[in-house]
Amino acid sequence: MDLFAYYSTISNSCTFTPLLTPTPTSSLPPRSSSSHASFPFPPPPPSLRGCACRAVLSTHTTHKEKNDMLGARASDLDQLSALTALSPLDGRYWAKVKELAPFMSEYGLIYYRVLVEIKWLLKLSQIPEIVEVPSFSEDAESFLQGVIDGFSVNDALEIKNIEKVTNHDVKAVEYFLKQKCQSNAEVAKVLEFFHFACTSEDINNLAHGLMLKEAMGSVMFPFMDKIIKSLCNMAKDNAQVPMLSRTHGQPASPTTLGKEISIFAVRLSRERKELSQVEILGKFAGAVGNYNAHVVAYPDVNWPQIAEEFVKSLGLSFNPYVPQIETHDYMAKLFHSLIQFNNILIDFDRDVWGYISLGYFKQITKAGEIGPITMLCFINMVVWNLVTRDLTDSTVLRNMGVGIGHSLLAYKSTLQGIGKLQVNEARLSEDLNQCWEVLAEPIQTVMRRYGVPEPYEKLKELTRGRAVTKESIRDFIEGLDIPESAKTNLLKLTPDTYVGAAVELARNVEHAVGML
Repeated sequence: MDLFAYYSTISNSCTFTPLLTPTPTSSLPPRSSSSHASFPFPPPPPSLRGCACRAVLSTHTTHKEKNDMLGARASDLDQLSALTALSPLDGRYWAKVKELAPFMSEYGLIYYRVLVEIKWLLKLSQIPEIVEVPSFSEDAESFLQGVIDGFSVNDALEIKNIEKVTNHDVKAVEYFLKQKCQSNAEVAKVLEFFHFACTSEDINNLAHGLMLKEAMGSVMFPFMDKIIKSLCNMAKDNAQVPMLSRTHGQPASPTTLGKEISIFAVRLSRERKELSQVEILGKFAGAVGNYNAHVVAYPDVNWPQIAEEFVKSLGLSFNPYVPQIETHDYMAKLFHSLIQFNNILIDFDRDVWGYISLGYFKQITKAGEIGPITMLCFINMVVWNLVTRDLTDSTVLRNMGVGIGHSLLAYKSTLQGIGKLQVNEARLSEDLNQCWEVLAEPIQTVMRRYGVPEPYEKLKELTRGRAVTKESIRDFIEGLDIPESAKTNLLKLTPDTYVGAAVELARNVEHAVGML
């Protein structure tokens, strides 16, 4: 709250009793005070202006009035909305990240728990040795699949209500399924085989794995690909636009704008590939990873093989060697790769900000619009917290969506920002034409080829303490003892044309990305 708003809030209920002031404080000036008539709130008392001492607030509001006021405010804020959400992802930015809600929300976690529990019951029905769970008919299988396919927010709320009694989120899912499936006579006979031989982590680790798999595959990878594609298009469109390079802030050999953009397309593509190759693992080996209860109940079943078949049937990779939990090494690897993707995007953002400050880009904006700023540094801190903290902590795992959600928000902001960039070729050309000294490099290289002694020293003498112009460069070349053909080629060079293979590199960026 700013200072004026602070005074406005307290003016009607408080008076100031300054400490260390020699004279009593007068009452606050009326709102109509001529010197502050433009403000809808009173200024600070004269005795406090410019004073650094503390003040004591003597409130005239009774405790009952305070409690009534706070109670009314709490009632107003009791319902979740864009204004009452603690996370900006669920409030201000909801419209931009809601694609992740089916996967990374509490609803998503509950849905995938339900899916795993039902799929495990179906798997048990396919094991001949478990005669107590006979093969389901097509109707029964269809019924169970319907519970998965028709799972709704109301179903998830029902599970949360059960959890209020059980105080156990996974057990609440089991009870919900037992209630839900009583209506099917065939399934009703085997209700106790829901969650058979499972520890909660068997269900949770598979649910978290599926959440990540679907969120990355359905939402994050497509937006990463959009950024890479956008940069490829930008690189090709500006493949021939010459630009002055800079190293340590100083003018360097010219390049093209397209080639510099293509660097980021290739870097991001490489990291995108790393992310897609992370194996999302799952375990299903009971309380301590040894199938203890399984073996006692059905000693003739090859439980490690059954577990591997089951985990793979869900589209996950199987981790056979585990303690109680899946060790989450793959999560650390995935989040590290996500951080690196974001780091590369930070590099791109900073470069573009630099180009804008140099006038190389203009920004196309709508009237009254203030463009978004990508907060990838903050986002990486959120994701890093997931990597460095103990990933057995269910509270931490519930926050996977925070880091991923902010990353999605940043990707959309980046795409929006790219769409507003307009190249200012006149400004790019102006910079190049003021830096003829960049041609010292090719001249020196040709001098070395033809055995001209001390090429570096001769060029240093040319450039030291004086402006290098087109004319001075030409005069220097004319005086070189090199073949006429080499001299002619050097005389044709300008800062605009001295770009090496930059044009071809930019034009071939899609091929380079495709190879990755």
